[in-house]
Amino acid sequence: MTDYDAAEARRFYRSSDRRILGGVCGGLAEYFGFNLKATRFLAFVTLIMAPPFAVLAYLGAVILLPAAPSRPPAADESFRRAVRSSPTQTMSDVRRRFLALDRRLARLEKYVTSSRYKLDRDFRDLERDR
Repeated sequence: MTDYDAAEARRFYRSSDRRILGGVCGGLAEYFGFNLKATRFLAFVTLIMAPPFAVLAYLGAVILLPAAPSRPPAADESFRRAVRSSPTQTMSDVRRRFLALDRRLARLEKYVTSSRYKLDRDFRDLERDR
């Protein structure tokens, strides 16, 4: 899947699981990768500063935007949000974690294939037989 296909597949919906009134703020936060509380705060400030515009825009969004289709819960929702907000940093973190796991696995493999492992296993067997 190319970047263009991924961008085409991503659509702007009203949130069905992060909503208070109509899910517009939750949908904005999910689509752009914003903090939900900050999005709601900005919506509230807009309501205070320009009430008719804010009410009409919100009602228009509730009417015009489709509700998000139901989907199974993501394995790690915070990871998905992190990828949207800063993909380069997130991929660097994933790469660093995999390198650490690879080093740990190499140490484990080295221990299991060593003569020390056989000796430790023999001692455990002797203790168990007592």
